[in-house]
Amino acid sequence: MRRILHIDMDAFFAAVEQKRNPNLIGKALVIGGSGDPTQRGVVSTASYEARKFGIHSAMPLRTAYKLCPHAVFLPVDYQEYARVSEKIKDILSRFCPLMQDVGIDEAFLDISQIDKPPEEIAKEIKLAIKQETGLTCSIGIAPNKLLAKIASDMQKPDGLTIIVKDDIENRIWTLPARKLWGVGPKTEAYLREMGIETIGALASLSLEKLLEKFGNSYGKYLYEASRGIDDSPLITHWEPKSTSREVTFQRDIDHWQTYSQDHCRTHQGGRKRHETGWL
Repeated sequence: MRRILHIDMDAFFAAVEQKRNPNLIGKALVIGGSGDPTQRGVVSTASYEARKFGIHSAMPLRTAYKLCPHAVFLPVDYQEYARVSEKIKDILSRFCPLMQDVGIDEAFLDISQIDKPPEEIAKEIKLAIKQETGLTCSIGIAPNKLLAKIASDMQKPDGLTIIVKDDIENRIWTLPARKLWGVGPKTEAYLREMGIETIGALASLSLEKLLEKFGNSYGKYLYEASRGIDDSPLITHWEPKSTSREVTFQRDIDHWQTYSQDHCRTHQGGRKRHETGWL
């Protein structure tokens, strides 16, 4: 029996800002772009107080301001977030070397070979992160990565949720289809057109139906994922094929060369010239 932990930091960027400026604790806080809601930019993270107003990641800053004009808007300080993230990943590596880093604020651990109850390990991880960074995280425990990721989101913030295979029908199938890893807004909208609102409703569809609607690869994934099936291993190391930097312009850019000068991508086996030098 595999035992997978998914560790997800709570409102990470906002939490880091609140940690270094306690006056922000309890306030509606929005992190994104240059921190100016009158300029173009998108929300990177919002505190839970801001989320109560409907603010969420990837939302335009201007929209967020309309929803909550009294919110505090701050620019993204990626260097600081990356520094804290590295500290958290170091903490996790002390508990288990089998770690998949899946983002600046989340990771999977495979604790299958550790002779200790998974809930005890999760509590120790939460305590260590709290003591050493002052931040909270939510942890999901399950037999695979898919269910562990769903579980970590079920009791945020500062949650600890255990999902076993017998819980799939009662606890997973009742969730919105969007909660399924890999189901984005477009798939969600298409499923709604089909009358599918929940993961359970998706699981009621036959494999043939899903292959017909979504193709062989994605259709098979939806069929298995909706049933809690996921045999994918943890990827503990990979070679990056490209690096990129996203830029939000304050006006529409029609000239592609202007865009390419400010948006540089480095590909494996070759490099592009950036105005500030080689990357």
